[in-house]
Amino acid sequence: MADIMIRKRKRMREKDIKALREDLNTLLSIETFADKDVIDMAESSDFDVIFVNNSILALVYQGKPFLTIRGLLKYRPESYSVTVDMGAVQYVTNGADVMGPGIVGADDRISEGDLVWIKDYKNNAPLAVGVALRDAAGLKGRQKGKAIHTIHYVGDKLWKSGE
Repeated sequence: MADIMIRKRKRMREKDIKALREDLNTLLSIETFADKDVIDMAESSDFDVIFVNNSILALVYQGKPFLTIRGLLKYRPESYSVTVDMGAVQYVTNGADVMGPGIVGADDRISEGDLVWIKDYKNNAPLAVGVALRDAAGLKGRQKGKAIHTIHYVGDKLWKSGE
């Protein structure tokens, strides 16, 4: 098991779960947690994590909730996604920030500062979660420089904690 530091894990109150579920459902246009799910929140070194039935399926980064890669695989949202070409995949899965020229598509709802998920062009598989440094038009413009700051990726400590 990976060495992710989890502390202060506690069961969430029903009204907090309801608010979190509504935020995620509205943001991603999907249904997430069920009423029967056991949901805990804990602190980690970079952000708060949300356990759903003992699996980390969501995170809260700078006060904004979003799904982890495992959550993305389970719930399969389409919104707030950014598609990268296959040449960028090896860098993104090693934790690199996403550069503008590697982006081939982006959801039109994305604004600068939004949490987004990165998927590959060929398989539409989630690769990472990050913070958009540009709006949707800027992401699609394929301009040089960093476009998305990566906060969670396949193969990091958070990903390995679910293995």
